[in-house]
Amino acid sequence: MPLAFRHAVEWMNSDKKRVAIIGGGPGGLMAAERLAKAGAQVTIYDRMTSLGRKFLMAGRGGLNLTHSEDFEHFLKRFGSTAAVLEPALRAFPPQALRNWCEELGEPTFVGSSGRVFPRSFKASPLLRAWLRRLATLGVEVKLRHQFMGWGTDGALRFATPDGEISQNADATLLALGGASWPKLGSDGGWVKVLRDRGIEVADLKPANCGFDVAWSDILKSRFAGEPLKTIALTFGGETVRGEAMVTQNGLEGGAIYALSARLREHLLREGSAVLSIDLRPDLDQATLERKLAAPRGKQTVSTFLRKAAGLSPVAIALLREAGPMPVEAQALVERIKSLGLNLVGIRPIERAISTAGGIAFSEIDGHFMLRRLPGVFCCGEMLDWEAPTGGYLLQATFSTAFSASDGIAAYLKL
Repeated sequence: MPLAFRHAVEWMNSDKKRVAIIGGGPGGLMAAERLAKAGAQVTIYDRMTSLGRKFLMAGRGGLNLTHSEDFEHFLKRFGSTAAVLEPALRAFPPQALRNWCEELGEPTFVGSSGRVFPRSFKASPLLRAWLRRLATLGVEVKLRHQFMGWGTDGALRFATPDGEISQNADATLLALGGASWPKLGSDGGWVKVLRDRGIEVADLKPANCGFDVAWSDILKSRFAGEPLKTIALTFGGETVRGEAMVTQNGLEGGAIYALSARLREHLLREGSAVLSIDLRPDLDQATLERKLAAPRGKQTVSTFLRKAAGLSPVAIALLREAGPMPVEAQALVERIKSLGLNLVGIRPIERAISTAGGIAFSEIDGHFMLRRLPGVFCCGEMLDWEAPTGGYLLQATFSTAFSASDGIAAYLKL
């Protein structure tokens, strides 16, 4: 029996409502679980050879699921899209996500930063338990299925190793992610598919990304890979304390990721941006000036700055990148407290942690259904929002998938 015909026969013979979930990341898996529990026959389609690949990568250094801060403060992290995301975030808030993890046998804990992690600290045990649950619920998984859009009859089209197939569904959830780390599954190929259907999609751009700096050869060869600890970065009137990493190309790390949206938009408009770095935010200017006014004696400048100001070798190297080292304590303090660093480019979207842009919120209704495509829902990073790292990205993905699955259940009257 031809493969496409067999799929059609299976669909017609099923008494259950059939839901196609396209994308096997955390959003797709969350929706699959809820809809299977609601009584739907759920099939997950993914173009990769296994599910949750970016989810596993995110957990390689410790899976930051969500954040424990006050909800109102939490909500502000989503900037201009906070209001439109609020209903979904309230429907499935951080504590609900923690409870869900515990039900899977993966209790969570709150780190010193307020971030929430599974006790195992890894993504793999959670994903394994999750996939076992989905299998128990009867969720079917179709791997190496590349979504190609819709046929003239409205059926879903997939490219597979055995050729193109068509699949009917009573409802579809698009959970295809953004375009960062495409080798893990999300390549942004869906943008053209939806635009061809008349849906407004904002260009995908790197978010939580690094930036290029024209380092000297000396700094690159000696300090690439060195962390800048306990610093404060300021741009556009916003200051963030944290850490960053000097790379061959420029700067990466949590502190700069928190400013990445402002920096990216400025760079796209102006071509460059000057980032201000306070290398000793824990010392006020007067205290630091008093320390640096002490006699240097026979110490080298580097030794003196290390001992008197507590600066690391990489911080001292950054001071030298700005030009000849000032002699007077006041001028030296001013450079330490507000070192201007010229950013000249944005790291490629393929290396970003997440992406901005996506489906305009005006294209979806309150249940995350596309207005132009009744029965087609979407969630997660496909939508036009962004947030800093710290658990906000995963939480919003889970929350929008939770609400979209409720929308599908209502649409199908499950």
